Amino acid sequence: MENNEQLIALCEAKARQWLTPAFDTETQKSVQEMLGKEDKTDLIESFYKDLEFGTGGLRGIMGAGTNRMNIYTVGLATQGFANYLRKNFAGRDCISVVVCHDCRNNSRLFAETVANVFSANGIKVYLFDDMRPTPECSFAIRHLKCQAGVNVTASHNPREYNGYKAYWEDGAQVLAPHDTGIIDEVNKVKIADVNFEGNKELINIIGEEIDKIYLDRIKEICIDPEVIKRQKDLKIVYTPLHGTGMTLIPRSLSLWGFENVHCVKEQMVKSGDFPTVVSPNPENGEALTLALRDAKEMDADIVMASDPDADRVGMACKNDKGEWILINGNQTCLLFLYYIITNRKAKGLMKEGDFIVKTIVTTEVIKKIADKQNIEMRDCYTGFKWIAREIALSEGKQQYIGGGEESYGFLAEDFVRDKDAVSACSLLAEICAYAKDNGKSLYDILMDIYIEYGYSKEFTVNVVKPGKSGADEIKQMMADFRSNPPQELGGSPITVWKDYQSLEQTCADGTKSKIDMPTTSNVLQWFCEDGTKVSVRPSGTEPKIKFYIEVKDSTMKCPNCYTRCENGAVEKIEAVKKSLNL
Repeated sequence: MENNEQLIALCEAKARQWLTPAFDTETQKSVQEMLGKEDKTDLIESFYKDLEFGTGGLRGIMGAGTNRMNIYTVGLATQGFANYLRKNFAGRDCISVVVCHDCRNNSRLFAETVANVFSANGIKVYLFDDMRPTPECSFAIRHLKCQAGVNVTASHNPREYNGYKAYWEDGAQVLAPHDTGIIDEVNKVKIADVNFEGNKELINIIGEEIDKIYLDRIKEICIDPEVIKRQKDLKIVYTPLHGTGMTLIPRSLSLWGFENVHCVKEQMVKSGDFPTVVSPNPENGEALTLALRDAKEMDADIVMASDPDADRVGMACKNDKGEWILINGNQTCLLFLYYIITNRKAKGLMKEGDFIVKTIVTTEVIKKIADKQNIEMRDCYTGFKWIAREIALSEGKQQYIGGGEESYGFLAEDFVRDKDAVSACSLLAEICAYAKDNGKSLYDILMDIYIEYGYSKEFTVNVVKPGKSGADEIKQMMADFRSNPPQELGGSPITVWKDYQSLEQTCADGTKSKIDMPTTSNVLQWFCEDGTKVSVRPSGTEPKIKFYIEVKDSTMKCPNCYTRCENGAVEKIEAVKKSLNL
């Protein structure tokens, strides 16, 4: 009880600092209401800590308070970022940044706040005239030769959230040493240090001129324009889930030559309230309900959905029984990379040194395809900034032709350095056109991959452990797995243990070797004799520990074997979960 009283007193003291003229009247009124309530829950949640500027920027619930997304926390972050840019690029006559935003409530206000603070610090700003997809922000930074960028977005989080993504001059989200450098600067800033009075002369509004160049560049990644000409009537149902995809994805599909694109009318309405979905996340089948309704009505060939900031794509297609099924993130990445490799080869577009990238938790079937086709495949940590790093390392020496991760993100081009649903939707339509041209569906292509390279099923278990006690529990779980690692999973002996914190690999015969990665990460992986793979990592943004399970079956010889393999995989996953006490 005493601790609770201390916490309330601390929060009240912090809240009263927000009743000064440094804060607008609306904010002061909101804080006053929290202070006046008998129930102090809102007060504590809003002030018990400062919203942390992490390696990916900010993300939090919108509202008044130090632990909330508002113009003041956004201003503090931007002032710190500006200070770091001025130190890092001290020799430059002009430092410039791109500022972009999504469809969320307050996103425009926050983007204008960012533009004002940067310009007040003598930094030139290119501010988009309205919401735009995340990948266009990345593209614009490179195209306009800027030193950094900020995108105001909370991606696919629930409607009450907003966020702030920091980008570097290469168009990728910031990596070391700049990530910690910016964090250090942000942590030094006090509200009195923030210069909110923008310099209008330094703010340049951009829009259609960048859209056109970006869309023209995306069209260049089309592998087989002839197949699109033959299948231009492919029936596509698309939904932007009220978000930024509506600005460019239908245009891109049209530019590629697709003439039969149906957009879900109710969801082509810009709204930060996301009124037609529980959660604007294309990973959740519920978000595709209206798109599937329309697809059934018009007997469509493909359903595609982008999340609110249009960097990730979800999809659905018909199976061999004509039933609509969802394609998961691993299958999405698999289909894209299979098509890119197969058809670049068929068209004579493949060059020596071309390479693909996947994250360490993404399906190993991609590695099988790369090995059989003699294409270099690189593994990297979770997060597109690591895929962007691989592109940058080989720039001018080797050509990146595609990369993705299990969480529905894919990037087919190198002139953007973040996942891109605009290019992914366009390429997905081409894959469907190619399938139809060969008398097949997207589902049939997936079956072809499994028959040639082996069946695989992936499943993620999220164990949620809230609060400080939960964080301690997660820490202990990782420590226990290190000190007493499992020897088998679901009845299959483990043959390789990988620890990315020590960057050490151990084989069953006791031999050890170093893992070549750019930095350490709190991830464990186990590989079994039968091809089962399990990756374990605590989430960096939420109070949970994630288990990525992948099981294999090499006996799939025809599409009719799929159900048997699927049922066997479900059983195997349950056995693996039991081995891990999940």
